[in-house]
Amino acid sequence: MNFFTKRFLASAVLGSLLAVSAHAATINIHNGGDTTSLDPQKISGDWEDRIAGDIFEGLVTEDAKADPIPGQAESWTVSDDGLVYTFKLRDGIKWSDGQPVTAGDFVFAFQRLLDPKNAADYAYLQFTIKNAEKINKGEITDFNQLGVKAIDDKTLEITLENPTPYFINALTHYTAYPLPKHVIDAKGADWVKIGNIVTNGPYKPVEWVPGSHVTTVKNDQWYGAKDLKIEGAKFFTLEDQEAALKRYRAGEFDVLTDFPKDQYEWIKTNLPGQAHVVPFLGTYYYVVNSTKPPFSDKRVRQALSMAVNREVIGPSILGTGELPSYSWVPPGTANYGEPAYTSWKDLPYNEKVAEAKKLLTEAGFGPDHPLKAQLRYNTNDNHKRIAVAIASMWKPLGVEVELYNTETKVHYDEMQRGQVEIGRAGWLADYDDPDNFLSLLVTGVPNNYGRWSNAEYDKIVKEGNNTRDLKARAEILKKAEQIALDESAAIPIYYYVSENIVSPKVQGFEDNVTDKHRTRWLSFKE
Repeated sequence: MNFFTKRFLASAVLGSLLAVSAHAATINIHNGGDTTSLDPQKISGDWEDRIAGDIFEGLVTEDAKADPIPGQAESWTVSDDGLVYTFKLRDGIKWSDGQPVTAGDFVFAFQRLLDPKNAADYAYLQFTIKNAEKINKGEITDFNQLGVKAIDDKTLEITLENPTPYFINALTHYTAYPLPKHVIDAKGADWVKIGNIVTNGPYKPVEWVPGSHVTTVKNDQWYGAKDLKIEGAKFFTLEDQEAALKRYRAGEFDVLTDFPKDQYEWIKTNLPGQAHVVPFLGTYYYVVNSTKPPFSDKRVRQALSMAVNREVIGPSILGTGELPSYSWVPPGTANYGEPAYTSWKDLPYNEKVAEAKKLLTEAGFGPDHPLKAQLRYNTNDNHKRIAVAIASMWKPLGVEVELYNTETKVHYDEMQRGQVEIGRAGWLADYDDPDNFLSLLVTGVPNNYGRWSNAEYDKIVKEGNNTRDLKARAEILKKAEQIALDESAAIPIYYYVSENIVSPKVQGFEDNVTDKHRTRWLSFKE
């Protein structure tokens, strides 16, 4: 073997090793929908949360099992009356540009979140903070009255409207992340662009190609950077589950966050141990626009709900065993016990259909005047499969259904603007408490896509959340849930299971009830 051959082979081997090393440095994640923003106050989907939770960190963050642990705060104390939380920030915490993270950055972020001019969809999740709701509704214009104060650079005090058992959990949500005031003041709306954005989480974004991917690398300014086993992540936009599974099998993806449900048996046989299908806190549902006749008629909404044969969807249509949902709050939710259920839950299906026909007849619909409805869903084979099945379930009622699909960000934008008659939605718990589900149906909440409104419901939810005794609170909130179910405020269909496929070379992926798997806890096998 001559010198040149030796040098060529050595170069080839080195190149191969570098390629393996580069792959091991970055985890490739199939992320589903397209990311609309890297600004944590401008996002709403779980696909966006996967990125936001890697690049930002709140006072409190999640461990590998999604339980709350100290984040930017090293510790906190709570007053005896449960109203005042005092957080001590870690020493030396920094933004990715080396500037210190201060208590003032949290004050700035909360004030920006609640500023009505910014119209943050999820601002209501932090209404438990003193004066937050009044500021967000424009009733208070002095932001200094918000119950978030910087005592000094390292001490943050948050005062609540009332004792809130889930408050620490709520602080893990992206609405509670700090923001870099020094960058936003300098760059304005452009602060979020690559090249401008600075973050305070384990990773920082270095590339964002809308419709394609977001790439992150280790943030060497983060306090725990030396413990990170993965150098960065690449989050791929891809709503075609069949294509995603093919790319996973080809080694292009290390983690799938969804897969074609009709492939589940094949996956279990041919990719043993790689499918992670476990229950978690979430409800798959249809919204019905209560502001648009005839869907403003409770009888129409109830008829559509009763005719959905939920028992066949999980085992037969999807094949992944999702349980039928007859409640709005999933069973097993903390601080709640058994949820309320629809009054017709245990009727035989044929009796449900007969009652649904009767309700539609009373509402003025029949063979000579069929109910016509457009059913919208975001592009996804699984959503399409369900929509086709439910349209066929409604057919015996004489309902004529037009199916309409769009990409995820368009779908949710149209839902928030009320441009739907019936639309597919899903809610995955931001924190483990019934309030996180019940607040979705409160009047005026942006994520109340069906625009259902009931003053008594709103009043009872507020009363429940002002009740400190957890048992009494649960009973009050259950009354609110019963009102929503009796009014068919929405159509719950099934309780979610998380559906991930994880490469055997990925370690540290822990199944949990909120399906959160931050990159900081993952590693590759040596």
